[in-house]
Amino acid sequence: MIQETIVTTLNNSGLAHIAPMGIHVNGDEIIVLPFRPSTTLDNLLESKTAVLNYCDDVRVFAGCLTGRRDWPLIAAEKINGRVLQCALAHTEIELVHLEDDPVRPKLFCKAVHIVNHAPFMGFNRAQYSVLEAAILISRLSWLPIEKIDAEIDYLRIGFEKTAGDREVEAWGWLMDVIEKIKAEIKL
Repeated sequence: MIQETIVTTLNNSGLAHIAPMGIHVNGDEIIVLPFRPSTTLDNLLESKTAVLNYCDDVRVFAGCLTGRRDWPLIAAEKINGRVLQCALAHTEIELVHLEDDPVRPKLFCKAVHIVNHAPFMGFNRAQYSVLEAAILISRLSWLPIEKIDAEIDYLRIGFEKTAGDREVEAWGWLMDVIEKIKAEIKL
């Protein structure tokens, strides 16, 4: 199963990095699969720890993909790491072993500490649409713009029916990126 999370890592200087990432979970096994090059990969290899943040504020996902990475953080409880202040829950993880790969290494991790901060009330269709649009934005370099446009047109249906202020803001950031790419293609 893949869980969409926000991964926070620290480098050796203590600088936090925030990145959305689909984490593979198989029972107690947690697999982080960052592409190279990746700050998340570098930090996890340096520190051997990370925090998986479970968050329903889709602005964090959209923001990280559009250059907005300054989200409030608090100290993790059991590892040297940072937790998103808006996380509904988080899991502090440690690297157990690495299956290296020149494109996408597999980082096998174990949960060290799991905390629930607030109840998860479920996603509305707009939140789902923003998450899916954010994933499309992360693939702009290898998906044709026509495919992205078609997917966005479909996602817009649910988005327009259920969006609140947070979702509207996040969607706007993502659509701005797509429009910039389309303008560059036309040049």
